[in-house]
Amino acid sequence: MAPLRTLAALSLAATSVSAFAPSTPAVSSSPQRPTTAVASAVFDDAVKDWAEEYPQFAKWGWGPSVQAEIWNGRHAMFGWVVMCACAYHQGHGDFPDADKMLNLKEWGTLATIADGLEKGKDTISNERAIILIANVHAFFVGIAATIAPLPFSDTLLLDPNHPMYEWQTERNSKLGGIMPDMKQVGINPHAELMNGRMAMMGIITCLSYSLIKEQSMIDTINEWVGGAYF
Repeated sequence: MAPLRTLAALSLAATSVSAFAPSTPAVSSSPQRPTTAVASAVFDDAVKDWAEEYPQFAKWGWGPSVQAEIWNGRHAMFGWVVMCACAYHQGHGDFPDADKMLNLKEWGTLATIADGLEKGKDTISNERAIILIANVHAFFVGIAATIAPLPFSDTLLLDPNHPMYEWQTERNSKLGGIMPDMKQVGINPHAELMNGRMAMMGIITCLSYSLIKEQSMIDTINEWVGGAYF
């Protein structure tokens, strides 16, 4: 037992000494780039390739560009506002005759919808028609803003003749990549870009969850907030 006690004592002493010894960091012979940097480089290369292959579209901000991502994010955030508003009004019974089906003779074939259960066609409800018309109204407001933007508004497409063009190009040059500058807090383009990305990912998640559960997105939103709407 003595040799074992001696060996244990030597091991403990060596461990104690090594705890105070200066540590030499391991230096890799081939430095590796962070994963986010690699992914950002791939994204930037794809944007440059698009601009070189389709310059007639890239100059207006079409395709994989910061301008397109900003506006897609804005539409996604606006979509969340509309869906939450629809859930609120549905839960409070603000839609008149919500469950009443539209009359085919009065509304025509635009009111029809395919019935997946009975493999036939049926008309949409009054509630669904009201929500549809509200979305159509918002869509045409967006079209009008695109065709005739105000002098102080951020245009959907880049227009060299618009007063905001220089501001847009300067803003877009500072954005993009896999991760925006998270050190920028408050109301700024970096926060808007990140919020838009989260909104787009949220809509995809909500749609996928609704398809799996075989329920409407309104029901999914109400479920996610713990039944706060209805």
